[in-house]
Amino acid sequence: MCGIFGVICSSEQGVDRDLARALAISLLRHSETRGREAAGIAVHDGEHIQVLKQGGSVSEFLANPKLHELLDRALAKFEHGRTVAITGHSRLATNGAQSNVDNNQPVITHGSVALHNGIVVNDRVLSARYPTIAPRSELDTEVLAGLLRTKLDVSHDLVAATRETFAEIEGSASIAMLFDNLDVMLLATNTGSLFQLSNEAGNVIAFASERFILQRVLEEKQLSAKLGTCRLEQIRAGHALAIQLEGLKRRAFSLAPANDERPFGDAPNGHHVEIVDYSSHVDRLKRCTKCILPSTFPYVAFDENGVCAYCRTWKTIQPKGAKALEELVEPYRSKDGSPDVIVAFSGGRDSSYGLHYVKKVLGMNPIAFTYDWGMVTDLARRNCARVCGKLGVEHIIRSADITAKRRYVRKNIEAWLKKPELGMVTLFMAGDKEFYAHARQLRKETGIKLVIFCTGNLIEEARYKTGLMGVPQDDDDMVLTNMSLRNKAGMLWYFAKNYLKNPAYINESLLDTANAFYQTFMVKDDFLYLYHYLPWHEDEIVGTIRREYDWEVATDTQTTWRIGDGTAAFYNYIYGTIAGFTEDESMLSNMVREGHLTREEALIRGREYSKPRWASIREYAQLIGFSAEEALQIINATPKLY
Repeated sequence: MCGIFGVICSSEQGVDRDLARALAISLLRHSETRGREAAGIAVHDGEHIQVLKQGGSVSEFLANPKLHELLDRALAKFEHGRTVAITGHSRLATNGAQSNVDNNQPVITHGSVALHNGIVVNDRVLSARYPTIAPRSELDTEVLAGLLRTKLDVSHDLVAATRETFAEIEGSASIAMLFDNLDVMLLATNTGSLFQLSNEAGNVIAFASERFILQRVLEEKQLSAKLGTCRLEQIRAGHALAIQLEGLKRRAFSLAPANDERPFGDAPNGHHVEIVDYSSHVDRLKRCTKCILPSTFPYVAFDENGVCAYCRTWKTIQPKGAKALEELVEPYRSKDGSPDVIVAFSGGRDSSYGLHYVKKVLGMNPIAFTYDWGMVTDLARRNCARVCGKLGVEHIIRSADITAKRRYVRKNIEAWLKKPELGMVTLFMAGDKEFYAHARQLRKETGIKLVIFCTGNLIEEARYKTGLMGVPQDDDDMVLTNMSLRNKAGMLWYFAKNYLKNPAYINESLLDTANAFYQTFMVKDDFLYLYHYLPWHEDEIVGTIRREYDWEVATDTQTTWRIGDGTAAFYNYIYGTIAGFTEDESMLSNMVREGHLTREEALIRGREYSKPRWASIREYAQLIGFSAEEALQIINATPKLY
């Protein structure tokens, strides 16, 4: 089972910062035996409760500089008359995957911070019974903590709230909780899996899930010498301890109801502490004052007013117009109603609207073409069927050797995980670039000269992909063969360096990847790009296909972009976790520049769109054949750009 631990130190009687830190680190290290899947701490310094957590082992957590920065901030305030409380957790995964940071502890909910060892087996029943708990995660701890806080807010009596909570839960629970409006740490257990240590001077209280952990702490000579004589005792099953942070006064009570006890905590203490989750650093990134690009975006270069280089150099998108498009396609129109245009069709929003436009507005007779390389989602396939069926359009599918393609992706992901490098993430998508060759081949097979790609929309331009390789992107109008020779050479040099640094990339996917580069950047491009001619307006595009074709949206995200691409959830998690932005934020920034959104609207959407798509990530890992949990732990532990 998991391990919870903590230490409360008062500086009033001479406890120094070094002792407080050393006790916390020692407890964290010795608790690793209780679980190696995730770790986290919460630090109460009297003004803030600061939380940091991550997937992976305690050893990996101890190597995270953010942990030591957090302790430095809190202990800087630890001076005469102040108290600091440091609690922590080492996780053995039970409810919920540790790769979802919301499933790891400490849990922040309803103005409280909670750590829990055990399993509450009726958490779903409780969350249904108390809708205001509204858990965000799969974690039973969140329900337990939300229930206790709900009852505390009604009764203003911590003892009564604790008793009522334990009376309703089924299963095992040993908890430690901090609150934003009470100077109290609550310890409670219905199994006896909590042990406390206090020194004779009365200025240190520590606790842990096992007596053995506290004994190991006392075996450290330097700590033992500073603590002096200590008492180690169990918090017995069915009992709790409320520790006043000011003065370290303790009140023990039974979890069983009693009529002769006075209420505890009749009212809040008159002030609130701020609860800050440092597991999510992205919210604190410096961003452009005009768009929402963060300081970690490649070549962002803020000026003295905080405006990024992309906003300063942005040129308003000027499509060539519907009339120019009509004139261009006119020579290709068939006279007898036979197919006269091939439309590349992924089932995504842009190509679904594009096929609609070609058929309904241009009045042409398209053949829809899809290249399935193994990462076209079932949702995309259903949307292809909806649109083609309603329009009465022939749909030609070219399929790759999907087993081989997925194997190539797996080998490159495994190589990447050995040495994470953001610019190399594009290798995961190299397998789909063969669609250019299939489009050219289909043109030969059918004799249809005109091929339309429903791309070219500069709002979806993602300059970070080459930027993360150290290559500033050209103004190529979203036609990759237009990239300058200098930048193509720069990309090749970047790939060559990383192949040498990480020989795991030299695997059977190499020829497929080389062909992808050749097809994308080297072969002459004579396709028509629809959104070079049509203005791109998200509401019109999505509204039309939703209304006309009942186009299906994803259930695990509010964005409609890339939902038919099986790779998107995974690579966006990588970018979001390590770089602090996703492709959606790049697109939203472009929408702000074009006047489609306000900056405030983009910030709201960005926060929503950047939420990890756990179901899609796990489905992707299952299809490709790698462990999502192991991959996400490595990603979470990778040094960040922020």
